[in-house]
Amino acid sequence: MSVDEALARDWIAAVAESVRAEAEHLTDLDAAIGDGDHGVNLRRGFDAVTAALGGLEPTSAGDVLGKTGTTLLSKVGGASGPLYGTVFRALGKTLRQGGSFAEGLQAALDGVRQLGRAEVGDKTMVDALAPAVAAYAEAAASGESVAARAAAEAAKAGAAATVPLVARKGRASYLGERSAGHPDPGATSTALILEALANVTDR
Repeated sequence: MSVDEALARDWIAAVAESVRAEAEHLTDLDAAIGDGDHGVNLRRGFDAVTAALGGLEPTSAGDVLGKTGTTLLSKVGGASGPLYGTVFRALGKTLRQGGSFAEGLQAALDGVRQLGRAEVGDKTMVDALAPAVAAYAEAAASGESVAARAAAEAAKAGAAATVPLVARKGRASYLGERSAGHPDPGATSTALILEALANVTDR
């Protein structure tokens, strides 16, 4: 199975559904160490993405994901818009250029790192995204479903590992030692997005 237009649409629809269901939880996580708007912003963004894709003529997976990224960039406030916009635009661009989904994930990670100047251990979405990208690439030869599930599990573990960390980037870093003891909201939502991918590829 490859990531075609139908699967890309299913993935984004599943993400939108998960974000709506978890928006309050994500906002609560962000209220503890950030601005308290992460879930609200993501829900607004993916509602806008749903509307945008509804008016998009059937096309390629790259176009679907690219449209997702540009919509998030324009509709989501705070850090989430640029970061998740970068993720989906990088995926879309890579697929449109004939690259693999694994290469797209790596491009997404590279873009996020460049934008946020964050690495694993800084208590950001990179803590979930980096291990997920590595797990996907390692399992890619076993097929899309296996690779997506491996990425989702790695992202979930990465998000959980942010709990004891002291934030070194973003708004949470202003809290210093007080940021420890809380999961990073961005890492949590990254795990949610990759879990949605694993779920749709399992169908």
